[in-house]
Amino acid sequence: MELALLILLALLLLFVVVLLAKTIRIVPQARAGVVERFGKYLKTLPAGLNVVVPFVDRVRYLIDLREQVVSFPPQPVITEDNLTVSIDTVIYFQVTDPIAATYEISNYIQAVEQLTMTTLRNIVGGMDLEQTLTSREEINNGLRGVLDEATGKWGIRVNRVEIKGIDPPPSIKDAMEKQMRADRDKRALILTAEGQRQSAILTAEGNKQSSILNAEGDRESQILRAQAERESAILRAQGEGQAIQTVFQAIHDGQPDQSLLAYQYLQMMPKIAEGDANKVWIVPSEIGKALEGLGSTMNSLQGIPQQVDGPIKRVDMGPSTPREPATDPQLRETSAAVEAAIAEAASAANPGRSATPTETDPAVDPGEVPPDQ
Repeated sequence: MELALLILLALLLLFVVVLLAKTIRIVPQARAGVVERFGKYLKTLPAGLNVVVPFVDRVRYLIDLREQVVSFPPQPVITEDNLTVSIDTVIYFQVTDPIAATYEISNYIQAVEQLTMTTLRNIVGGMDLEQTLTSREEINNGLRGVLDEATGKWGIRVNRVEIKGIDPPPSIKDAMEKQMRADRDKRALILTAEGQRQSAILTAEGNKQSSILNAEGDRESQILRAQAERESAILRAQGEGQAIQTVFQAIHDGQPDQSLLAYQYLQMMPKIAEGDANKVWIVPSEIGKALEGLGSTMNSLQGIPQQVDGPIKRVDMGPSTPREPATDPQLRETSAAVEAAIAEAASAANPGRSATPTETDPAVDPGEVPPDQ
């Protein structure tokens, strides 16, 4: 009896648990439960704790209301130029009406996939390969418009359609790579030629500017050098003229006498014998007479004291008024003898030398000292 009572209590407890399980239904967040009573739609359970009639009401479907992402496998599509390409697509959609998604179509994911493939073939079939590869945005917009219109009655909203990849056949891909490589090589050659042309132009411009600047610099340098040489020649000529004038004026102011001429003759004699070519020096026969006259003249020079008592003092050299050489016969005679001896010695040392105007021209005053002596 007690055993039977325990079994009855256990069965009763089990029934209560099952009854509660059938009565209380918990729907997760972002989901909706479709309830049927005796196979007919009754209501839609929201998220949270819900109570239904046990053994009468049944939650037929639990619909996910979140945005779903479905990636479809690659599908072969023929383009307008009869080339087969494989296209991968990704669909972003969301269930907006759980009742329509449950009762309007049996499998909305499969329906979306098939609709995507057929729409994709229609769109890509009107494009060639190049347009297909470069018009992804156009294909996406076309797919989204068709899918959104077709899936609206299913309680589904297509938010976005993306093309993951478009793969042409291997042969076409190889040809495209060769074409792309040739095009890039062509552009590289064009850019290289443009660079070389620009470089040549810039180099020519630089050489032109450099030549112009060098020519201008040479011209200015030659002008400045010529001006400097002209000024230097002018200054040198002026200096030489002033020096000659000063020496000439000093000679005339000093009125050289017989003693100075004799001293100059003695200084000139060693210079006559100078030079590597003067191996033999022939002394003229008249030089003895000239030396005798020179010695007598030097012994009797005016102003030189014969006897020196005490310190030597400078004596009066006579009046400072210059004498005319023509009025002193002795000075003229001595000068003529000295000049003749010097000329003979110079002609003997250099036989090929022509006579100077002083030696041959009697009009030259022998009292005047020639510039070269």
